[in-house]
Amino acid sequence: MRWHTREIKDVIDSMGSSAKGLTGNEALRRLSEYGTNTLKEGKKRTRLRMLGDQFKDFMILVLIAAAVVSGIVGDLKDTLVIVIIIILNAVIGFVQEYRAEKAIEALRSMAAPRAFVRRGGEVVAVASAEIVPGDIVLLEAGRVVPADLRIIESANLKIDEAALTGESMPVEKHTAKLHDGGLPLGDRRNMAFKGTVVPYGRGVGIAVATGMETELGAVARMLSEEKEVKTPLQKRMARFGKKIAIAILFICALIFAVGLARGEEPLIMLLTAISLAVAAIPEALPAVITVSLALGAKKLIKNNALIRKLPAVETLGSVTFICTDKTGTLTMNRMSVEEVFTGGDLYILGAGAKDTTGAALGGAEPGRELLTAMALSNDACYGTGGALIGDPTETAIFKAALDNGYDKKTLDQSLPRVAELPFDSDRKMMTTFHKDPSGGYVSYTKGGVEVIIDRSSQALTATGPRPIDRGVLTKESERMAGDGLRVLAVGMRRWPELPQEITSEVVEADLTILGYLGLMDPPRPEAKEAIKLCKRAGIRPVMITGDHPITARAIALRLGIISGNEEPVMTGPHLERLPLEEFEEKVLKISVYARVAPEQKLKIIKALQDKGEFVAMTGDGVNDAPALKRADIGVSMGITGTDVAKEASHMILLDDNFASIVGAVQSGRRIYDNIRKFIRYTMTSNSAEIWTIFLPPFFGLPIPLLPIHILWINLVTDGLPGLALAAEPEEAGIMQRPPRHPKESVFAGGMGLQIIWVGFLMGGLTVLSQALSLARGAHWQTIVFTVLCLSQMGYVLSVRSETKSVFSRDALSGAGGILSNKTLLGAVALTFILQMATIYVPLLQGVFKTEALTIRELVFALATSSIVFIVMEFLKLGKNTNHKKAG
Repeated sequence: MRWHTREIKDVIDSMGSSAKGLTGNEALRRLSEYGTNTLKEGKKRTRLRMLGDQFKDFMILVLIAAAVVSGIVGDLKDTLVIVIIIILNAVIGFVQEYRAEKAIEALRSMAAPRAFVRRGGEVVAVASAEIVPGDIVLLEAGRVVPADLRIIESANLKIDEAALTGESMPVEKHTAKLHDGGLPLGDRRNMAFKGTVVPYGRGVGIAVATGMETELGAVARMLSEEKEVKTPLQKRMARFGKKIAIAILFICALIFAVGLARGEEPLIMLLTAISLAVAAIPEALPAVITVSLALGAKKLIKNNALIRKLPAVETLGSVTFICTDKTGTLTMNRMSVEEVFTGGDLYILGAGAKDTTGAALGGAEPGRELLTAMALSNDACYGTGGALIGDPTETAIFKAALDNGYDKKTLDQSLPRVAELPFDSDRKMMTTFHKDPSGGYVSYTKGGVEVIIDRSSQALTATGPRPIDRGVLTKESERMAGDGLRVLAVGMRRWPELPQEITSEVVEADLTILGYLGLMDPPRPEAKEAIKLCKRAGIRPVMITGDHPITARAIALRLGIISGNEEPVMTGPHLERLPLEEFEEKVLKISVYARVAPEQKLKIIKALQDKGEFVAMTGDGVNDAPALKRADIGVSMGITGTDVAKEASHMILLDDNFASIVGAVQSGRRIYDNIRKFIRYTMTSNSAEIWTIFLPPFFGLPIPLLPIHILWINLVTDGLPGLALAAEPEEAGIMQRPPRHPKESVFAGGMGLQIIWVGFLMGGLTVLSQALSLARGAHWQTIVFTVLCLSQMGYVLSVRSETKSVFSRDALSGAGGILSNKTLLGAVALTFILQMATIYVPLLQGVFKTEALTIRELVFALATSSIVFIVMEFLKLGKNTNHKKAG
């Protein structure tokens, strides 16, 4: 129902109520009919189902199959390792998802615990859950609105709707009906909505909706119904798992067929093929991904970004759009006097700045009088601990005066307040009277520009009062409003005696205008640079707010989200009228949205996702929660954010700083790079193992590796250095390249081909060492085992960067430098020591069926294995040289 378009009497009659409220019996009957005034929980997954869902990932299914096969062929060690990895990943995923299910509970907790209503003409306190449609509800400062109300009485009533609509200022409420049925929530000035807060004034409203029928209930319903989308990493790993499964089946069939063709026993060849296929699976990949994400999350905490869902760390690297709320995210979430116009001059104060700007403002009589008025005609005051309390506009004006040397506490002693006319929404101004120590009295009036100008006869200038120039004053107020400032005018009048009748008609007339105050919730200083960095990284920032279009455009221009006034700002009502298909044609061109409702934020995100974009959504209010959950990554604010927003998000900015997201994007890109490095390394190593076993029979050579050798290489040679790649620092220029395409294969950029040919090179050199060793009668199997292991050690040092060679000038420092990842160097050194132990420690010789190599054989193994490292590094040098010539 469009209650805001109906007269008060019509609303009361429609609800079957009266000014005295419902009777007790009628309230009980309606409670039975409509249910409690609470937010219902959506369908929740059980803990068992949450745990079971962790085993549905395709890569996990491949590992489960591998564990089963390993158990069948009797390889219990490999089976145990795989099972441990599967269980570890399932537990981590379960814990993360269980915490996310708290979103609805936090939303329900926002309801006011008790409320005051009229029942049978008496004011009684009732539980918020017992309020029913038709109840007459009393509102006072500090109370939470318990239901959706149509305002029927208002005494300077203001309601803070920032959490629901994004409006940064408390909204003045009145009782008059509105004519536009399609007004967004933020413009329904005769309505109060469940879950919002009353900071100022008093009022009475009739409950027109309770529980899930309220606007807050609509948000809760969207939040419970909205499904999370899979992250890019999850999608890529699913595709990767399928490719691995197909490759494994092909390898099994090929080796089995070759063995049969050579006359081998079918059962022996089947077990050999299966064992090799199991060895080809990168068992450590899920663990490496988890470790990479966990390390990234730990690093992000130091940068004030808390990761709630681990895959979100990597997702940031794929983001192409950041849809951000304005209030509290891009702005300071507090009003500030930004500009002052007085005596014909404009002063830029910024967020209450008090340097030379302030001195200039108080340097002439108009500025001094204006600052005095700002301090005295003000109801803000000091609270406990020296904090300012009061209406946000009042506290902003108070602080601007204080920062420029005009303290209300001091001025009250010399110019005490003796009378006042409080602000009300009909007059749109307030007046205070003060006793002047030089004799007589002075009154200061502040309010809307038009009403103050209409009641002024002159303006104060540096040379004294002059007749007002309406053209100049109107032009200046329009300029300030066009810049997104909320403009207030201030006037004064001197009185020889205190008027007998202090009414608006008597005292708020024949004023001398002192000037204008331009207020704004100012942009965060660091947000502009963060947006510039986002654009440089190929990420498009989009502002979505419930504020007025003029304010939204002004902030967007200041921050660089848009570059000129010609760029369109789309409003919520316009967006509502657009069919989805038509909107999708425009969505990539819009960077600023104003007066937007929660369901419209979802429409924007869905349209961008339908266009193939990966969307991050930042926000702090209840209104942001469904969109935070739907977005590819939801980012909430840690300080000003509601519990609902935090629980629905993937990441929380602990300092509410939009700039922190830039560091998070950088970490996301680094993590994905490191996962690709691990895949390149481990798959190349597995490829080398396959070639090493597959090639010898074609040259009349025996199978060179035992099952224990393959297991050792998989667990130690692949595992230790592979895990250490997770600590690799980001490469230079990581934030100067565009985001990865969301559907880009994990093998993109020629990585798949490199895995095959480098694996072939590694395997070929290993088989060559086997042939040469056999010809000389050396310890050939131990040499083959050592060459393959050490080849992988050299390759892992090279795989750290696709472009930077360790032979480059800055090879010892910076990302990709030989010393920049000490964890990897330690892992390589430890692996080398362990490999030597398998050769030279008698106890291990029996386990691994190895023999001690002579110095000459060890040098031969080291020289042969180093060829892979040397080839890769010279290829990078050649590639860089060609790039420089081309440049």
